[in-house]
Amino acid sequence: MKKLLFIYFFLIGVFIIYVYNYHLQISRSSSFDQENQTLQGKIDEKYVMVTFQSGMDYWKNGLKGFEDAAQALNVSVEYRGATQYDVNEQVTVLEQVIAKKPAGIAISAIDPNKLTETINKAVEQGIPVVLFDSGALSSKAFSFLGTNNYNAGVTAAHKMAELLGKRGKVAVITLPSQLNHQQRTKGFVETIYKEYPEMEVVAVKDGKGDSLASKQAALEIFKQYPDLEGIFATEANGGVGIGEAVSLLAKETKIKVISFDTDKRTLDMVKQGIISATLAQGTWNMGYWSLQFLFHLHHKLTSSLPSGSSLLPSYVDTGITVVTKENVDSFYAK
Repeated sequence: MKKLLFIYFFLIGVFIIYVYNYHLQISRSSSFDQENQTLQGKIDEKYVMVTFQSGMDYWKNGLKGFEDAAQALNVSVEYRGATQYDVNEQVTVLEQVIAKKPAGIAISAIDPNKLTETINKAVEQGIPVVLFDSGALSSKAFSFLGTNNYNAGVTAAHKMAELLGKRGKVAVITLPSQLNHQQRTKGFVETIYKEYPEMEVVAVKDGKGDSLASKQAALEIFKQYPDLEGIFATEANGGVGIGEAVSLLAKETKIKVISFDTDKRTLDMVKQGIISATLAQGTWNMGYWSLQFLFHLHHKLTSSLPSGSSLLPSYVDTGITVVTKENVDSFYAK
């Protein structure tokens, strides 16, 4: 009899546990479904990414992040951009995008000041705008998502010092009109000046975001400073141009080159040893989180915290990684 009672109570216990787990799973599933439904848009809800030199490989990973976020949120995206490094063309493209009244715009600003008026026009018309990669600090854009460019310049300076044994003349080829490049240059130059007294930045030249112009600028620096030992490029085309210029020098002349980004030409030069290191940005993060921010802004899911601050930050550092010959293979597109 005791045995039967034991079996009886055991079966009741098992049944209670089963019912409890069943309802727990239903509750969790319901909660998850509700959350997913909250973060689902409509396929005709369109968000636009706007860049410049729109055919560059550099933008591909950021656009992939933008598209991945769109798939997760069930919305549509469009990619637009100035075909050249031309601020007037980018203003025109942005005006055209605004006229179509998209659900939100993510833009990388070719100029920190000349895009401000048009960006503000979009915001004033109720179109959420976030900046990524290159900012416009005085605009009304909600947030900036990108590399901490000053710190990236600092990282490049420390890497250059490591490569040169903390001594020697170095130079920079950059885009002086673009905010992110100004910041990278400043981080590099200030770090060399403050922390490496036996190093000197002897030249800062405009590479115009073009490999040919950067090659020419590098050759001019080499001619003026034949004892130059290192050169830092703040963007990928510049790094490739410098690499081509270095390849023309005598084999015994070995100038250390640090570049930016991970397009195939740059990675190939790192693998060949022409470029000593390049800085990989978190470009997929820029695209993915830009769209997430725009979605939240469009759907007004950003109500303030009790402290008065927004749930979405005004700045997100998407990070960098130093790429060298040792780890370059892992940065090629799969």
